[in-house]
Amino acid sequence: MKTPAFVTAIMLACVTGAGHLSAQTALRDEPKITEGLIIAGMAYELSERCDDIDVRLFRGLSYLQSLKSEARALGYSSDEIEVYVDNRKEQDRLEAIARDRLADLGARSGDEASFCNVGRAQIAAETSVGRLLR
Repeated sequence: MKTPAFVTAIMLACVTGAGHLSAQTALRDEPKITEGLIIAGMAYELSERCDDIDVRLFRGLSYLQSLKSEARALGYSSDEIEVYVDNRKEQDRLEAIARDRLADLGARSGDEASFCNVGRAQIAAETSVGRLLR
């Protein structure tokens, strides 16, 4: 099942329930959080560009919940997380990184088969991206 709601879920899952401590650095500088959002974005992009591949919605939501827990453990507040995920420049930056990584793996804009090939390879290799797909 393909749904743009997955992208919304990526952002919202990180917003709700974060801790009350203030973090020392910007959330965008937390490698585990940033990398997790890029991985989720790559999985989403593959599912959108290849009709044969879908996002594992519940696994994806669980993955995003773990990112939220990590942000909470790092001391970020709900407000700090909300500001981060609502920042359009940051969203664009992460999407660009995800698309560049997919291109490096062989995905070509306008070529559905290339996205399918990359997605199937990610699934077969059981990468972080592949585990979010079926």
